[in-house]
Amino acid sequence: MKIAEVIAELRELNQLVQAPLRLPSEGELTAAERLLNRKFPEDYRQYLLEASDVVYGTLEPAVVVPDAGYLYLVELAESAWTEMELPRDLLPICEDNGDYYCLNNNGEVCFWSHNGTTDEKWPDLAAWIKEVWINEE
Repeated sequence: MKIAEVIAELRELNQLVQAPLRLPSEGELTAAERLLNRKFPEDYRQYLLEASDVVYGTLEPAVVVPDAGYLYLVELAESAWTEMELPRDLLPICEDNGDYYCLNNNGEVCFWSHNGTTDEKWPDLAAWIKEVWINEE
């Protein structure tokens, strides 16, 4: 499955909420990359620019809009790296009860548990969005 396909599916599933999220500007995305000292994979950049305002189900993936509170990727990552001792080669993209879904250096999404390492992994962001986020319901 391609990222464009899951983005289209997410857009259809978007739930109306009182305080909707907004999509970031290219500048906000670039600023987050600079602050985190890493270039995001292209599929993650596309997701952030085109669908990171989607609200669906119970998972709340991080966003790069600075005024997003606890969902702000830069603060989420810094907290995970320092307080939870998440390895810095993993970029946490979604927190779930003290555990994290993370992008690794190969563009795969892996699950990191505060109880220890796991083998849960998805080949790319599109697979994770479809299998974990969309199909969670």
